[in-house]
Amino acid sequence: MKKVIHAAMFAAQKHKDQRRKDESASPYINHPLALAHILANECQILDEDVLSAALLHDTIEDTQTTEVEILEQFGARVLGIVKEVTDDKSLPKPVRKRLQIEHAAHLSYEAKLIKLADKICNLRDMAINPPADWSLSRRIEYYDWAKDVVEGLRGAHPPLEDLFDQAYKARPHN
Repeated sequence: MKKVIHAAMFAAQKHKDQRRKDESASPYINHPLALAHILANECQILDEDVLSAALLHDTIEDTQTTEVEILEQFGARVLGIVKEVTDDKSLPKPVRKRLQIEHAAHLSYEAKLIKLADKICNLRDMAINPPADWSLSRRIEYYDWAKDVVEGLRGAHPPLEDLFDQAYKARPHN
């Protein structure tokens, strides 16, 4: 429990000035907290390292956090999971999106759990509070891309996959 709370505090500090893209610009920390909530409270995944990595999953990608910081504070296993779900921001966005689809099936079990929870959270958010400047077609494209990523994760955790399928049902239509 101590590691998970430390990860929540660490993520809150790292994301403190960030906002989501929704119309209300909600605090970014709500997103990693939602992932941990899905894993722990909706799917009873209580592995401290998985929950910590879920809370930290965007820190390397979206903040100035270094791999060394995560290694020193949370250990090699957490760092390894976080690295697996971290996009290389030096690549163009279309390449990063394609790589997520291609790499999904090859992720560790723990990284698959986080990737599933991430896509569930994003679709749930998209359904109730989409990014303010996203057109209907862009939202539909996101749903379909997320589904393509999740297809590579199938078989890892059926209850999480069911939650994704439920969230996908909110996909808007033309």
